Amino acid sequence: MKLNELMKGYAIKPEYEGWVTNDDYVFAIDLEPNASTPTTESNYAVVEMGIAGLDAQLNPVTQDKQYIRAGQNTMKTGTQRSFAVTGDRYAGDEAQDFCLSHAMKYGTGNGVVTNYVYFNILNGKGEKGQCSIIVNSDGSGNAGESSAIDIEFKKIGVNPAEYTFTPVAPTSK
Repeated sequence: MKLNELMKGYAIKPEYEGWVTNDDYVFAIDLEPNASTPTTESNYAVVEMGIAGLDAQLNPVTQDKQYIRAGQNTMKTGTQRSFAVTGDRYAGDEAQDFCLSHAMKYGTGNGVVTNYVYFNILNGKGEKGQCSIIVNSDGSGNAGESSAIDIEFKKIGVNPAEYTFTPVAPTSK
């Protein structure tokens, strides 16, 4: 499902204040990151079909130093953003099919890099950036059970930029 299709039924309220659940977050990826014409975020594929868990992590990188009189000092030197997606394999879902393609499972370097957006569906606020796709499992489980998947998306390059989802106005013909 494309991001613009998902968002048709939602009204973004930038002033939203209140409880938020994991279901209130959207993670969508660019299926054509190397296209000559960049894909607009509204055409990114939503990572959702068969997905039971989306674990969004901010993994701080720190450096510890010991000083003569001040003692132990820990300085944050960076952040490694990552997303872990787990769930059931759904053949025919464009996001899963892309991530589990031969090129993504066995590719390396820039060959497994794509663009992403991650935002709160209630207020539209989040981030956009680039990530490497790392497939840990493309189908596991026991006989008679659903085939399980495990995919990680790890930030590459510069830190993600702030992002606010803006609905795309329908075009008239």
